[in-house]
Amino acid sequence: MHGWQGKILRVDLTSEAIDTEPTINYATDFLGGSGIGAKILYNEVPPDVKPFDAKSRVIIATGPLNGVVPSSGRGEVVFKSPVTGWYADSNFGGFFTVELKLAGFDAVVIQGTSKKPVYLWICDDHAELKDASHLWGKDTIETEEIIRKDHDDPMIRTLKIGPAGENLVYGACLIGDEGRAAGRLGGGAVVGSKKLKAIAVRGTKEISVANPEELEKM
Repeated sequence: MHGWQGKILRVDLTSEAIDTEPTINYATDFLGGSGIGAKILYNEVPPDVKPFDAKSRVIIATGPLNGVVPSSGRGEVVFKSPVTGWYADSNFGGFFTVELKLAGFDAVVIQGTSKKPVYLWICDDHAELKDASHLWGKDTIETEEIIRKDHDDPMIRTLKIGPAGENLVYGACLIGDEGRAAGRLGGGAVVGSKKLKAIAVRGTKEISVANPEELEKM
């Protein structure tokens, strides 16, 4: 799958189960991160599910150009909004989505609610939930600094919430890198309701391109 890594990561915070599914399940019919996210939300979150319910979803998704062409670092966060009560799509910049693909995944689907604060650690086809009690209450800059220090790697990319998201403030954002905000419609509050403090990613893989010479000319 040129332009894609071929896997979507699925995380259930209630059961702590982590699994994958093929990106091809969606990518042939729905273009890019916004299309894939919209389809997953439509399929899996019925109208009666509230934004802060455990059955609700947060989808962080890339597109086939992320990490392939210049200025392609924008990502999509798709969720049910606490502001409007229905579909929301918030866009953010930075390096997080490129790092996610370099780690082997095209999207992350979050469901369930953790019993305690956690963050999701992703590195080269591997993912695990880690305790975030030492991060809860920290702002987004502090959170990123601590995660990088904990893993002794300044190149880790993060998508995280601050105290506003933890306290379910409807205007809360998700922040990528040092201030790239997915700022529309309360995605930070939805992530906070799941007790998920952050997603931290490090990847060293490559992204396949069908015709690299033609791409370079373009």
